[in-house]
Amino acid sequence: MGPMDQERALLDLLGLLDPDPEPAPDRSDGERFLGRPPLERSSPVYGGHVAAQALAAAGRTVSAGLAVHSVHCSFLRPALPTVPFDHGVERVRDSGSFATRRVHTTQRGREVFTLTASFHRPEPGLGHQDPMPPVPDPECLPTYEERLTKAFGEVTQSLGKPYELRFVGPLSFDAEKDRSQVSSRTQVWVRAKGDVPSEATADRERLLHACLLVYVCDVTMLETVLVRHGVSWFHATGWSIDYTVWIHRAFRVDDWLLCALETPVASGGRGLVLGRVFTREGVLVATLAQEGLIRIRDGRDGQGALG
Repeated sequence: MGPMDQERALLDLLGLLDPDPEPAPDRSDGERFLGRPPLERSSPVYGGHVAAQALAAAGRTVSAGLAVHSVHCSFLRPALPTVPFDHGVERVRDSGSFATRRVHTTQRGREVFTLTASFHRPEPGLGHQDPMPPVPDPECLPTYEERLTKAFGEVTQSLGKPYELRFVGPLSFDAEKDRSQVSSRTQVWVRAKGDVPSEATADRERLLHACLLVYVCDVTMLETVLVRHGVSWFHATGWSIDYTVWIHRAFRVDDWLLCALETPVASGGRGLVLGRVFTREGVLVATLAQEGLIRIRDGRDGQGALG
C-alpha cells in the first residue's frame, strides 16, 4: 500500500466516523444520527466501527470543554454489513462537570449495539500512573504484514487497513507452532496510517482521537487470549461481547501508542483481556477491558502450555 492509498484509507475511516444528524423536530425520543456501514463488507461488521461511530454521535451532543473519559459498549447482535446504523442518543445527565450519554444503535429497527459514554470537565487533582513496560521502539519491529509473510512463506501485501500494527512478541500462529511462546501477555504498537487532519476545535480533535482509539484497539485484544492458549485464528473464531475504554489524558492516534495487554481468565467460552495504552514517551493515556466469545474449531480444546 503506497502513501496515497494509506491516506485514502484513513480519510475513508474519518468519513465513516462523522455520522449525519437526522432531522427531528420532536426531540422527545432523543437526537438521532445516521452512520454509514463500512466500505469493507465483512460480516458481521467489525465491532470497533460501530463503537467508534456511536461515540462520535454521543460526542456531538456534549457541551464545549467536556472530554470523554469512559466508554462502555455492549454488542447485542451481529451488525449487517450493508445497512446504515441509526444511532439514537439519550441525554442521561448534564451538569457543570459531567455529561452522560446513552446510545442505542439499530439496523432496520433491531437494536444491535448500546454504548454509555461519560464526559468530564478536567480539573486539578491527584495524579499518578504505572510505568510503561520496557519494549523495543516500533521502528525496530517488523510490520504485521511482514510477520505474516515470514510465517507463511508468501508475500503478504498491506491489508488495506487505516492503521498499522507492530507486535513486540509472539502472535497466535507463532504460539500455535511453538508452545514455548505461549504467554498471557501481548504488546503491540498501533497508530493511524497517515496524519489525522486537525479539527476546528480542541474538543472536536480530542473526541476524534478518542473515537480512533476505540476503533483500533478493538482489533488487538482477543489475540491475547489465543496466544495464552497456543491457538491461532485458523482454528478459532471470536467476537466482542463487552468493551470498555477509560481515557485518562489527551493523545494522538497518528503517533505510536503501545497497547500492553494481558488475559487473567477465560471460562465458559469467554475470554477477558485487560490493557493499558501508553504514548511512546511512557505516558499512560487509556485503560482497556474486553470480554469476547471465542469458539474453537477442529476439535481443539484450547488448552495451551499454561492452561
